[in-house]
Amino acid sequence: MTAILAILCVLLIGIVVVQIGKVTELAAKIRGEEEVEEGTNRRQSGYLMVFMVAFLIFTVVSALYYRNYMLGYGPHESASEHGGSLDSLFNTTLFFTGIVFIITQIALFYFAWKYRAEKGRASLYMPHDNKLEVIWTIIPAVVMTFLVVGGLDAWNEVMADIPEDAQAVLIPTTEDKSEFLEIEATGYQFAWDIRYPGADGLLGTKNFRMITGTNPLGQDWSDEKNHDDFMTNEIVLPKNRWVRVRITAKDVLHNFYLPHFRVKMDAIPGLPTYFVFKPTKTTEEYREQLSTVAEYQVPDPNDPEKMLWETFGYELACAELCGKGHFSMRRAVRIVEEAEYAAWARGQSPLYDSVRGTDDDPFQEENAATMEAEDVIEAPIDSLTLPIDSLTAPIDSIGMAEPTDTTGSTE
Repeated sequence: MTAILAILCVLLIGIVVVQIGKVTELAAKIRGEEEVEEGTNRRQSGYLMVFMVAFLIFTVVSALYYRNYMLGYGPHESASEHGGSLDSLFNTTLFFTGIVFIITQIALFYFAWKYRAEKGRASLYMPHDNKLEVIWTIIPAVVMTFLVVGGLDAWNEVMADIPEDAQAVLIPTTEDKSEFLEIEATGYQFAWDIRYPGADGLLGTKNFRMITGTNPLGQDWSDEKNHDDFMTNEIVLPKNRWVRVRITAKDVLHNFYLPHFRVKMDAIPGLPTYFVFKPTKTTEEYREQLSTVAEYQVPDPNDPEKMLWETFGYELACAELCGKGHFSMRRAVRIVEEAEYAAWARGQSPLYDSVRGTDDDPFQEENAATMEAEDVIEAPIDSLTLPIDSLTAPIDSIGMAEPTDTTGSTE
């Protein structure tokens, strides 16, 4: 029934539009074509001026209204060390482009009103103007130079890699780049595989030819660095510690995007990329930051018993349209203090445990022998101890030999 009503409404609107056209055409014949056209131009140019004012007001008001939901404004300051530089660059670019936007929109609608078609007005043909060309070439060039130079400084700062003499560890203990945590994010349709190093701090090698149902990343188990690597469903990182993310993909183009940390990098099959950043706010600290804002002091639609700020969580998203399941490429991200992160990391199980002793284990025989030796060592002590009575003979059965005379004397 709803569909029928919708179709009837569309038909009715079409009939009204056709009738208006016929009435306009009839009026033009009665009053004269030129007079009607001039009146139409006058009204439409006036409508354009009204639309311009309403549009600019709407643009400003909507930006102010939604400022507490936009990254970089209100409570959504960057949660990473480098994010402030990117936010500053974005605001600088927005300032200059905003000025150009307002000026050009006003000029566009004003010219449409000022130079509307009128009876007796001749069009001005202006094929060339050197002064205008100099103005609209020099001014954008100066602004672009300023933006590009500032952008290069920010880019070099943000994209700087970890120093070669830095040490990769599972649990960093310093705020500088002398120690860092390296994890790996592999995108595929439609999820992410997140791999952490083990206690050695090093990620093992991979080979796409080794990918199987039980080895989704193609880890080379003959590389012992893989033996303590583990995978998780969420990304847990320590606060104020440097993190280097290896980024890659298995099938199509994806994009590793951590919006609250201003981290964004393409994940490309066969072309590994990376991003280095330092989280500066734990999840709980960010929630406390949101708790003071009215927009987040309302019940969460998905969990009405809690406020919106209480259910906030960082997230990893895919910022590249990768297929019909693109929307599902999300992972929870949690930033915690160092002690909590250390306890979490030590409680993870290596992925190698799932293949130990199976046909996929290149050390199957060696591991089997080790396991047998461990079973023997762990055997009960009683099974290896003979009764003490079986080792003790009666004292009477032991004869003592008489001493031998070596002097040769006789009595």
